[in-house]
Amino acid sequence: METVELKVEGMDCEGCVKSVTRMLSGVAGVSKVDVSLSAASAKVTYDPAKSGIADFKRAVERAGYKAP
Repeated sequence: METVELKVEGMDCEGCVKSVTRMLSGVAGVSKVDVSLSAASAKVTYDPAKSGIADFKRAVERAGYKAP
């Protein structure tokens, strides 16, 4: 398992955090997601054989936010 931290832009409430968490949790191989509104970031623990950073960025964007 590996852990990566992504910047997430555009979140402004707990509903945003839940939306990003839900989308990231749905990516194959993800075992843990910790989204921080105050830090504007998401920490994702995942199986690198099943998914990667590009998958997480797409999931954040599908939720309606930016992951630069």
